[in-house]
Amino acid sequence: MKRTLITAILFLGILCIPYSFHAQVDFNQKPTDDLGDVEDQFQEYFFEAMKQKSIENYDRSIEALLKCKELDKNVPVIYYELGKNYNQLKNFGSAEDALKEAVAKEPDNEWYLDALYEFYIEQNDFDKAINTVKQLVKFHPIDYKEDLAGLYYKTKKFDDALKILDELDLEFGIAVSRDIMRNRIYEVTGRKDDQIKNLEFRIDNNPDKESNYIALIFRYSENNDKEKAYETAKELLKINPNSQVVHLALYKFYLDDNDAEKAIQSMKIVVNSNEIRPEAKLKVLSDFVNFVKMNPEYEADLVEATALVGGKNDGKSLLELGQYYLAKNDKGNALKYFEEALKTDVDNFNIIKNVLLLHLDLKQYKEANEKSNKALEKFPSQPICYLVNGVALNELNEPKKAAEMLESGLDWVIDDIKMESDFYTQLSKAYTLLNNTAKAKSFSDKAKQLEIQN
Repeated sequence: MKRTLITAILFLGILCIPYSFHAQVDFNQKPTDDLGDVEDQFQEYFFEAMKQKSIENYDRSIEALLKCKELDKNVPVIYYELGKNYNQLKNFGSAEDALKEAVAKEPDNEWYLDALYEFYIEQNDFDKAINTVKQLVKFHPIDYKEDLAGLYYKTKKFDDALKILDELDLEFGIAVSRDIMRNRIYEVTGRKDDQIKNLEFRIDNNPDKESNYIALIFRYSENNDKEKAYETAKELLKINPNSQVVHLALYKFYLDDNDAEKAIQSMKIVVNSNEIRPEAKLKVLSDFVNFVKMNPEYEADLVEATALVGGKNDGKSLLELGQYYLAKNDKGNALKYFEEALKTDVDNFNIIKNVLLLHLDLKQYKEANEKSNKALEKFPSQPICYLVNGVALNELNEPKKAAEMLESGLDWVIDDIKMESDFYTQLSKAYTLLNNTAKAKSFSDKAKQLEIQN
């Protein structure tokens, strides 16, 4: 249900009493005979029922309403209120009977119908809900028809649901919420051809709407009909030469056709677009990186594209860029992208490890020392952090601190002969700087023995 038609009953409920009740009992009219006493009693019991309901004394509210019913059983609102009270007490059979009676006495009262409809929805009685909502459609066609389509979907009456969706689209235009339901139906039923026909029909009737072309390109591609997808993309470009979104599809087609120049042009349009979602840009950038790995002559274009995206990348794409430059032995650029990736994923140890090792390779020992110390706060059991810190301290001529750090880290080295050897080598260096030749030789010998084993 899109709305709650019955909002709240104010104290004593007088403002929420349907018009039909006022029409039958005029509380402002002075009694002219004995009937006046009946009306006064009716009013007193009804107000008592509203009061008890407002403080959640539903049993007492029902008692008062039943007394109203004894006085006049033809007032629809009595049954409406009885139904709501019974529902609160989970007396669902009586609740349904009462609400149905209210509707029977006043079939065109939207409140009564909506209360019955809501009751059936709460009970998951979708067949009865369908019958009821059909009576509500005349009041609010869009909302209640969408409800009806949703109920048909729940009850697997997919043809009926699609028929309603078609009627709504024809009368009120396309809506995202209805398209979501429509696509779910196509997915559940496997009607890919019907889905494509619907999109083709939309383009025929509204050839300037870009989203229809994009959706159709996606569906053709999903259906492995590359040729039609490509033709649709080119058709969109003819109709709207300034379209940016179409290049999300075109760059792929250009790559498949080995048209590198056009592919790169499309990729640049995508990554520089303000209309395209960041996650879509990142997918294109990832494909761009992979393309340049195979075609290094276009690296300058990749650099330009990444500059256009700037800080809008996510960790995954930045990580791929870092790995790309690392494979090319461009350690400066590799470090740059790994550090950017780390900003989006601060606890990713693999990225931290790459950053620390690159600082050492680039002889940035101060940075290596500071960052390895921070890494140890989060990852105190990772031996590589101790090793990097020890190397950095040795290079910064702080051998005493280096030896302490390295000896602490050795306890965490398990089944890694190469790393253990590196620890001993750095310990030997630290003790050499400390003029402790005995210890320096001892650790040097251990390192050599492990190198032989390895």
